Amino acid sequence: MIIKKITESEFKKYGHVLENYDCSKLIEKMKTTPLTNDVVYEPSIKELEDLEIAQDLKIREFGELPIQIGYCNGNNYLLNAVEYHRSSEINVAVTDFILLLGCIQDVEKDYSYDTSNIEAFLVPAGTILEVYATTLHYAPCNANENGFKCVVVLPRDTNLPLENKINKSGEDVLLFARNKWLIGHKDTDLGTQGAFIGLKGKNISIK
Repeated sequence: MIIKKITESEFKKYGHVLENYDCSKLIEKMKTTPLTNDVVYEPSIKELEDLEIAQDLKIREFGELPIQIGYCNGNNYLLNAVEYHRSSEINVAVTDFILLLGCIQDVEKDYSYDTSNIEAFLVPAGTILEVYATTLHYAPCNANENGFKCVVVLPRDTNLPLENKINKSGEDVLLFARNKWLIGHKDTDLGTQGAFIGLKGKNISIK
């Protein structure tokens, strides 16, 4: 698979690099977080949210909405699923990693999605970027054999379990968690977790 740079024009429809943020303390604090063989996602980490940059991101990127700062760390080479939120997501690359991205506009009327539409982008360590609400994404992939670490900033309570039972019709079939709509691939166990299985084509691998 061709892995593009986030400086290339193809990335513009998915997000953009943010400027004028000092992520040094955030990246330093992330050194204490685990890097496992599997992918681990923690939506809210107090030590990260207590940093000065948290208030800056809350005001400037989310218009003073309450936010959460967590991380996604581990080792991964597969697409497995795509998700989207009703809001942008901010990522900070603690290490190099690769994002597999698509556009919500390419989701079919039956809520299936063809994985041949996916594009891969290398995100260099130290980058802070906004991933638009209309961008399909999921866990980062390894840029090297040492795994990845990624800070994830979202509106508070995103990705937590749903409190209400949803009548699964229309787009509601994709609602998997709070502010999280997800389409899984048949080659995963996401279906047993209640996810809608609608990815068509190969489960994209960057290996």
